[in-house]
Amino acid sequence: MREIRILFLLIIAVSVAGCSKFRKIQKSGDWKVKYEAALDYYEKEDYHRTIILLEDILPIIRGTEEAELGNFYLAYSYYYQKQYILSSHHFEEFVRIYGRSEYVMEAAYMHAYSLYLQSPDYQLDQTVTYEAVTAMQKFINKYPASEYAPEADRIIDDMQQKLEKKAYEQCKLYYKLRRYKAALVVYDNFSKDFPDSDYNEEVDFLEIETSYDYARESIQKRQEERYKTTVDFYLSFLDKYPNSKFLKDAEKIYADCIEEITKFADSN
Repeated sequence: MREIRILFLLIIAVSVAGCSKFRKIQKSGDWKVKYEAALDYYEKEDYHRTIILLEDILPIIRGTEEAELGNFYLAYSYYYQKQYILSSHHFEEFVRIYGRSEYVMEAAYMHAYSLYLQSPDYQLDQTVTYEAVTAMQKFINKYPASEYAPEADRIIDDMQQKLEKKAYEQCKLYYKLRRYKAALVVYDNFSKDFPDSDYNEEVDFLEIETSYDYARESIQKRQEERYKTTVDFYLSFLDKYPNSKFLKDAEKIYADCIEEITKFADSN
């Protein structure tokens, strides 16, 4: 117990001495002292103190050689602190200001990667995911042979799958809410945005169901036209998925539509 107590007191003493040293550096009027200390804290992975010192001096040393490395380390310090909104911003600013820097390619990747790390679960708003995809694709386009390119491709695939899942769930939600007209637009957009999706068969069947329900609940003068639209959806579905697990249900809807269209023809 005595040894533990001594060790505890030593830790406190070292901590107090460290804080005292940092306060002294903070109060210094010499930006070079703060700059060198910031680099030293960065190497020691003390990113909190690195940020404090760099944020203090970077406005003063703007335009100097030291500012380039300082801004790069500042962005990384926020990244290591898991403050990805700030790291993405500072990496982006670095790319904008230091376009000829030896670090610019890495900063461009880290800007996109920081956005990727902000991307939320698919149920939530995906605005930042779209931003991350755009930034990562821009990086690949500019640096196709980069060491980061394979991982950038993987990340884009990962985000596309998330966006695809989000869009698929929206398709189902629109149908559930019986927002038929809007749902048909959403289904069409899904097919265009994700032409190779495994969900396309189900979404195309939802299109048939939605179009059918839309026709049934329409005013009479609109029904014939909308039943015919449903038939068109069915024929397209049959052509694309002749062995679909949804085919039996689709055929029943098709038969009902033909019956209704026949009634309209007989009444004219």
